[in-house]
Amino acid sequence: MKSFGWSLVISTATLKKESHERHAPIGQAGQGTNARMKAKRQFSDNVLAVLREGKVLRIRAGTSQHRFIGIWVVVVKDRAFIRSWSVKPNGWYRTFLKEPRGTIQVAGHEIAVRAVHVRDERLRDAIDRAYLENYNTAGALKYAKDLGSPKSRATTVELEPLPLTH
Repeated sequence: MKSFGWSLVISTATLKKESHERHAPIGQAGQGTNARMKAKRQFSDNVLAVLREGKVLRIRAGTSQHRFIGIWVVVVKDRAFIRSWSVKPNGWYRTFLKEPRGTIQVAGHEIAVRAVHVRDERLRDAIDRAYLENYNTAGALKYAKDLGSPKSRATTVELEPLPLTH
């Protein structure tokens, strides 16, 4: 698969800026930074539509070239969020703690992302509801409920697109 960054999917003219209130980049790269100083980037409406309608997001945490895995994603307030169900020692969440950059695959394109830890309790509550609404089949509901447990809520991460660098 070719890596297009997000230049073919998202133009920089469509980026919206917000404060990082109640958010902080996870991992060593985020330590000691003032998150409010940097404007947050958002995915384009087209990418958000694909994320809303899809059930599984293909993600690669970190910058190494290991394989993509499938995880559940929800969109709340036009922002993409993920949580770890199992919090494995070598899983994607722990990788993001060490290195908050990664890549997602959306509609045949690879988009570089940054993982930002979410601390806002009201936003976490909305994310709980989104998981229950999006993953409401008999087989999925148990896991959707588990994603609302304190252990999984503590792993709530927002994915932000990174600009294409040359």
